[in-house]
Amino acid sequence: MKIVLILTSVLLGSSIGIADQRPSESASSAQIFKRETAGEIPIGEIYIIIDKSDYELSVFDEKGWYATYPVVFGNNSLDDKKMEGDKKTPEGTFHIIRKRVHEKWYRFLAIDYPTSESWEKFNKRKQRGEIPASASIGGSIGIHGTWPNEDYIIDKYKNWTLGCVSMKKDHVLELYGYTPVGTKVVIRK
Repeated sequence: MKIVLILTSVLLGSSIGIADQRPSESASSAQIFKRETAGEIPIGEIYIIIDKSDYELSVFDEKGWYATYPVVFGNNSLDDKKMEGDKKTPEGTFHIIRKRVHEKWYRFLAIDYPTSESWEKFNKRKQRGEIPASASIGGSIGIHGTWPNEDYIIDKYKNWTLGCVSMKKDHVLELYGYTPVGTKVVIRK
């Protein structure tokens, strides 16, 4: 992913400055990186790729890479969600199914977890005994902001959610503004 973004920045003549440093508690000022075209919003159909290991949410449109935002997740292990209550962010291909203003997290973009792919993984894990037979798959996963006045959580890469993807307030407001319901979202490790 980083190679594609760096190559894109070279081809577009911009310097997006993708960080080579791994997220750590000492990391600070997690920044948004955007295609260098003043005032431009994404063009045509967009899709989102969330890389858990890089703590990044990247937006692509018909021109290619548009922006990369820093994000955090649920559990620090960054493993795939196995069941309700494990505080892990699910992996797979999803779509935004609802958008709403949220009283705590500014904006909430709900994804269609669990999908048939999610159910298949969940049932196989139950069969193998990896999770209790009584476990539930969970739901209500989305992309949202932080608690009020807690954007510093993103700067410190502190995973805190129950399985959602969390962004800084201004970043989620921006993403919410140009991302329609139906947008494809790929979450991977």
